[in-house]
Amino acid sequence: MLPLDSAPLRPALAPGSWPLVGHLFRFGRDPLRFLGSLPAHGDLVEIRLAVQNVHVLCHPDLARRALADGRTFDRTGPIYDRIRTDMGNGLATCAHTDHRRQRLLMQPAFRRDRLSRYAAVMQEEIAALADRWRPGQVVDVVDAMFALTTSIAVRTLFSSRVDESTAAGLRHCLDVFLRGSYTRVLLPFTTALPTPANRRFTRALAQWRAYVGGVVADGRQRQSGPPDLLSSLLEARDDEQSGMSERELADQIAVLVLAGAETTSAALAWSWHLLGAHPTAEEELLAEAGAVLGGAVATWQDLPRLVHTDRVVREALRLYPPAWALPRTVTRATELAGRTLPAGSTVLFSPYILHRRAGTYPEPDRFRPERWRPDPVSGRCPVPATDFFPFGAGATKCIGESFALTEASLALASLASRWRLRPVPGASVQPAARSVLCPRTLPMRVTGRH
Repeated sequence: MLPLDSAPLRPALAPGSWPLVGHLFRFGRDPLRFLGSLPAHGDLVEIRLAVQNVHVLCHPDLARRALADGRTFDRTGPIYDRIRTDMGNGLATCAHTDHRRQRLLMQPAFRRDRLSRYAAVMQEEIAALADRWRPGQVVDVVDAMFALTTSIAVRTLFSSRVDESTAAGLRHCLDVFLRGSYTRVLLPFTTALPTPANRRFTRALAQWRAYVGGVVADGRQRQSGPPDLLSSLLEARDDEQSGMSERELADQIAVLVLAGAETTSAALAWSWHLLGAHPTAEEELLAEAGAVLGGAVATWQDLPRLVHTDRVVREALRLYPPAWALPRTVTRATELAGRTLPAGSTVLFSPYILHRRAGTYPEPDRFRPERWRPDPVSGRCPVPATDFFPFGAGATKCIGESFALTEASLALASLASRWRLRPVPGASVQPAARSVLCPRTLPMRVTGRH
C-alpha cells in the first residue's frame, strides 16, 4: 500500500562513502548535519559506518512500520548488547522477548494517580531551584536543568532515602556515564583502552550500581514510608504473580533515572535557548506564567491552563528530540521501500530527521509553538500525533512520556513566573549529539520579572 502523502517510497545509497570507513568520519564529526542531508536522497537511505551498513528511515511511514513491529525490528544485536552491558536490561533497552513482561510490571508506577503525587515532588525541587537563583547571576542552563531533573528522578524513585550529598554523587555518576556511553557505542574498540575517560566511566558505573543495589535492599526491608517509584516497583507483579528480581530492579532503576533525568533536562535547556532567541514566544510564555501562577510554583491542577507552555515544550522536542537516533536490528528478512533487508540488518530511526520534514511540518526549521494550537473549527491539533516521535511509537513508546511532559511544563512555567533567562552575548550554543541531544553549554543571565 502506498503512503498517503507521496509516491512510492524510494531506497537510496548515501553518496560520499570513503574506502574502509564509509561515512563514519562524516557521521562522527557532525551527525546531525549528516543525517539531515539524507532525506534529499531517498526515503530509506543506506549508509556505511566502517564495516557496518545501516539503513536510515527517512519517511514517517517507514518509522511507524518499524516501531509497530518489535518482533521484526528488535532491540538486539551488538549495539544493544553494549548498551545493556552498561545500562542494564531495563524497559528502554530490553529485547522484544522481555518487553511485554517488563511493561506489565512497570505500568502501575506510571498511572495518572501516581503521577499527581510525583508532581508534588517536582514542585518542591523546582521551588528550591527558583529560590537559589539571584538577579544578574549567569548560570549554565544545561547543568542547572540536569541537576533539577536528576534530583526529581532520584526523589521520585527513592523518596526520603537519598540525602543531598548522595544525590550530588549520583548526578556526577550519571553525567560521566552519559558523556561516555555514546562514544562507547559508536567506537566499541576504544572501550578496552586504559584512557582516563574509560577509567572514569568504569568508576562511575561501579559507584552507581553499588548505590542502587543498597537502595533496593533497603527498600525491601522497609515496612512503611512515603509512596515512591521504588515501592511501586517492589509491589509490581506479572501475569504469574512474580515480582522483579534484584537484578531486574537495579536495571529498571538505572534506565529510569538515566532516561528521565537527561531527556527532560535536554528538553528544558532547548526550550530556554529557543525562547531566548524568539522574543514573541517568550513574552507569551511570561504572560501566561504570570497570569496563571503569579509568582508561585505550578501545581498539578495548573497544568490544563499552561497551554502555551505545553506548546513550547512540544516544539522544543520537535526541533531537538533528546532520543535523536535509535537503532533496531532486523530479525527476519523483510521488505522496506521496495528493498529486501536480510536478517541481521541494522535500521536507524531518527526523530531529528522526521521532525524536520517539510511535507509534515511547514517551515520545519523554524521555532513555531503556535503550530500546536488546535484548529478553531475542528478543535484538533494540525500536527498529527502519529508524526510526532520524541518518545518513540508503538509498543515500545516511552512509558515516562506523561511524567516528562508534566515535569517540563511545571518547571518551565514556574521558573518563568519568577525569572527570565537572557542569552549571554557572544555565547555559542552548539548541539552535543551524545546519547541524548542537548546543548554543549548554555550560559544565560538570570533577571527578575519586574
